[in-house]
Amino acid sequence: MAEDAGNGALFTVGDDRESPEYEKAAHQNGEKFWYARDFMPMLGYSDFTAFERAVNKAIRACTSLSIPIIEVVSPIERDIEGNGVMQRDYKLSRFGCYLVAINGDVKKPEVAAAQAYFVTLAEAFRQYLQHSGNVERLLVRTDISEREYVLSGVVNAAGATNIAFFQNAGYRGMYNMDLWRIREIKGVPGNRSPLDFMGKQELAANLFRITETEAKIKNENVRGQAALEGAAHQVGKKIRSTMMELSGTRPELLPAAQDIKKVQSGLKKTHREFSKLDKKKPAKSKRLPSGE
Repeated sequence: MAEDAGNGALFTVGDDRESPEYEKAAHQNGEKFWYARDFMPMLGYSDFTAFERAVNKAIRACTSLSIPIIEVVSPIERDIEGNGVMQRDYKLSRFGCYLVAINGDVKKPEVAAAQAYFVTLAEAFRQYLQHSGNVERLLVRTDISEREYVLSGVVNAAGATNIAFFQNAGYRGMYNMDLWRIREIKGVPGNRSPLDFMGKQELAANLFRITETEAKIKNENVRGQAALEGAAHQVGKKIRSTMMELSGTRPELLPAAQDIKKVQSGLKKTHREFSKLDKKKPAKSKRLPSGE
């Protein structure tokens, strides 16, 4: 199977809109599943450690979506070579394969072919499918939520009296304007965070801002509301300067992205629809001719 993995041929769509080679690699146990080590060469990988990076991102995506990981990516040990030596592997649902492909190395033509295949296969509900950029956005947005929670604890311990003012200082440094103005420019509803409408580049920059603000507070032993706001503003301003130097674009002018809640909803819908495709259908009972 690995011999065919040089040009994405494993994901050639047949007359029934399914890829024969991909479907042939499936196993059945109530629902279809694929072993990660069988799926790996289909995406052009030869090193399992490198391939696991995409698997781990798929696991993180499930966590972000509150989808039970065991339904999508299930870690196992199995005797792959038939020599009694157990090796680490994963059972992937079709949605798991989709998430792994979405998070795969985009420079590999096999990954691009797999991504296109899943879109074609799911044409009936393709409006719910998400491209790799949106899935990456979801992962970075989740990271930001976790880092903001940690930063809030650090700031409270350092004597903050108003977290909202502290957060606004960071935004003001990076965007050269207050949070309410950022919402206005980017068309963000007043009850939502602008982070939910940011593209991957802008989210990554804000994640860096939050991480570096935490580091500055700890390293310099910053204390008190005014000093904390000053530290947040300084870091934000430095991030702004770096972005403008590297890309020439002011962060407030970066285009808004699709609402992250719609991304989450679409991925959950995709999970449900792929599950419907692979649920084992009960065998139809034979009807005897009348009179027998």
